Amino acid sequence: MTRIAAVLVRRHMAQAAPSGVDPGKFLEAVAEDTYEMVAGLELVTPVLITSVPALDDIVWPGTEVIVIDDDEPLKNVLGRLRADQAAVINADAPDLPPLLVGKLFRELGRAEITICPAENGGAVAMACALPAPAWADPDLDAPDVAAALRAQAPGPRRVATTPGWHRLRSREDVERLDPGLEGWDNTRALISIRGQGW
Repeated sequence: MTRIAAVLVRRHMAQAAPSGVDPGKFLEAVAEDTYEMVAGLELVTPVLITSVPALDDIVWPGTEVIVIDDDEPLKNVLGRLRADQAAVINADAPDLPPLLVGKLFRELGRAEITICPAENGGAVAMACALPAPAWADPDLDAPDVAAALRAQAPGPRRVATTPGWHRLRSREDVERLDPGLEGWDNTRALISIRGQGW
């Protein structure tokens, strides 16, 4: 079985840059941290999906980079992935524990789509078998992604959720980053250089 873990980068993710931090550099740092976590997973092929130009530098050689429109629906994006299963992880979760991505794939044994919900609404990530279920039109920024997908599903047990995490969607969200947690080195270094306390 082939599995893809795709990091999804959209332009609006730069708006969470803390005061004094260049939004473009912030977006690149969080995307690179999220990609590095994904690239370290076993038995999973990393992919970068991006609407932001010139992000090829953050990925390892040989990584597939899929360029999308900023408002391209996730349903269309999933149709461009070639594997048996795929997880799509929002790039604005640079400190996401790899274990949570593993749980997304594990839950596909009992559901067609699995969601890692985000605190304050939306989703950090989702996974599904490919081709994606025809009934599903996921929006990872919808207030309650799991409920929206369950409303679309032809049966009640098609959508499962895993433990949630947080995304960096506002300047205040950066305070959720735990300096004691491993990973997110690029984001940590950028914030530290800009005098944000780390």
